[in-house]
Amino acid sequence: MITGFKQSFVQCGDLRLSVHRAGQGTPLILLHGYPQNHHCWERVAPAFTAHFDVIIPDLRGYGASDAPADDADHSTYSKRSMAADIAELMDALDIPAAHVLGHDRGGRVAYRFALDHPDHLIKLGIIEIVPTGDFWANWTADLGLKAYHWTFLAQPAPLPERMIGADPVGYIDWTLSAWTLDKSLATFSDTALASYRTQAADPARLHAMCADYRAGATFDRALDEADRATGHKITSPMHFLWAEGGFPAQTGDPAALWQPWVNAMTHSSCISGHFAMEENPQAVIDSFLPFFR
Repeated sequence: MITGFKQSFVQCGDLRLSVHRAGQGTPLILLHGYPQNHHCWERVAPAFTAHFDVIIPDLRGYGASDAPADDADHSTYSKRSMAADIAELMDALDIPAAHVLGHDRGGRVAYRFALDHPDHLIKLGIIEIVPTGDFWANWTADLGLKAYHWTFLAQPAPLPERMIGADPVGYIDWTLSAWTLDKSLATFSDTALASYRTQAADPARLHAMCADYRAGATFDRALDEADRATGHKITSPMHFLWAEGGFPAQTGDPAALWQPWVNAMTHSSCISGHFAMEENPQAVIDSFLPFFR
């Protein structure tokens, strides 16, 4: 549990999502990334509850949410399906529109939500990603080495599942520490770290996380390319935060990659590795609290 939040389970079509909620005001939905779950928001979410009705779901396949098996074309874990989950969650909670803030895979769900469900969105916040198609297109040898998991996890089942499943805790610890600025697990709370380790040791959730990346390499990339070809843009105001020691910084000018996708964008950077909410929570609060207010 995140301090001050209450957990519930919400049926969203055929899927049940685990949801943590606290606060009051305009709804603000926080979407986590890989290989994490709702715990990644534990150091920033309480600061938002004085101003917003803060809703933190575990994405499908993560945390305590349902983890369906992948399908042949990887649409089950596409960001279109995950964004539809959030739209259904809002309908179930009788929320017509909300702010949405996403990190990592949650950021990809967030911008797909902005493209597919614009009437449900007030403002969009993105942390530590560039659009999926653009990220693939900007690979260099250095970026490929740093982001090796994009190709590894996208390999056909069950290769990555079997390899990670042989030592899930070792793999998760390596991944988490390698993506921090100080190459350490010290930034993660004991509770969050235990949750991430437990999640990776669950075969259904390990499969879901791999399926998430299979979708990114295929279904999601194709959606991005189609939207870019037609000039489909994000119409809600957007703020983009990237970490100076994270993945988008490796592309050279990450804000420039977002410009063709948005009508109105502000951006900033912070001193952090990839996990900004845990490594530099104050920077996340300072970036997004004024923006959403």
